[in-house]
Amino acid sequence: MIKAAVVASLVGGASAFAPSFGISDSRVALQAKQDFLEASPYWDQTAVPVNTAKPKAPHTGKVVSNKRIVGPKATGETCHIIIDHNGELPYWEGQSFGVVPPGNRAKDGKPHSVRLYSIAASRYGDDMSGKTTSLCVRRATYWCPELQADDPAKKGICSNFLCDAQPGEEIALTGPSGKVMLLPEDKPEADIIMVATGTGIAPYRSFIRRLFEEDTEAAAAYKGVAWLFLGVANSDALLYDDEWQTAKAKAPDNFRLDYALSREQENKKGGKMYIQDKVEEYADEIFTRLDSGAHIYFCGLKGMMPGIQDMLKEVCTSKGIEYDQWLKGLKKAKQWHVEVY
Repeated sequence: MIKAAVVASLVGGASAFAPSFGISDSRVALQAKQDFLEASPYWDQTAVPVNTAKPKAPHTGKVVSNKRIVGPKATGETCHIIIDHNGELPYWEGQSFGVVPPGNRAKDGKPHSVRLYSIAASRYGDDMSGKTTSLCVRRATYWCPELQADDPAKKGICSNFLCDAQPGEEIALTGPSGKVMLLPEDKPEADIIMVATGTGIAPYRSFIRRLFEEDTEAAAAYKGVAWLFLGVANSDALLYDDEWQTAKAKAPDNFRLDYALSREQENKKGGKMYIQDKVEEYADEIFTRLDSGAHIYFCGLKGMMPGIQDMLKEVCTSKGIEYDQWLKGLKKAKQWHVEVY
């Protein structure tokens, strides 16, 4: 088991090549209390904004900044993109924005369809103005074995557009959408277990900023443990590590962090360490916390869920628990949150 601080030291710190985009950049803004985008009471979800901008009438945002946030040995390129929405697209932590890439589809000449991206900022944005949002985007490419190179004809249209976007460039946004991943802020004592692979980290960045960085009623009231599990290929692929280390130092009793590095760590069977293996290491504690009302979140590629579910089934069997009934109970209590793509 490699703790976060050890991982950071192994690679000279992910922050050595992945600049911070919120915590260190927003100190001046943080001198003012964040209270101008709150519900009353703050945990009331009845007025969560949904679909303010429609696909046929998207909102035009503008890129503020676009920075690569992974190291040279990462498997692929991931970018953190800050977009100015001028305060016209309010959203809550855990929601998604749609992006409509410019141009038309080659196959039929029709406009490209909307691509959804989990929002990687709190409702106040990285600059705390309430006028920006952030996306965490991995560039989608396809390696052609015949060409021995990336095939440009098969690259992801929207992800490449976003990763190439320059400051000032216009972005067509739709949404916000989704309520599945919202925080249970009416239960400030509830533990929050967050499981992510790759860019599935996005909504959890919004959670952690809200709970441990901002001056909000939600942050002041929170008494639970927020536990983040992130799975990536190697240390260079870690996302926002500097921010997690800051949160851990600020709230050591309320924030926990574990990484699964598939190409650098081994699981208990001697195989590669995937996200389900890291979660399994703490199965007893996680089940106890869930029994006590914890909420568990999963976000990332849909391929992560079969491994997660198989692991949970095995744990249930070892404990004499009927998995389907156990899962049904979590869903009924609204403790189970999944957003995969």
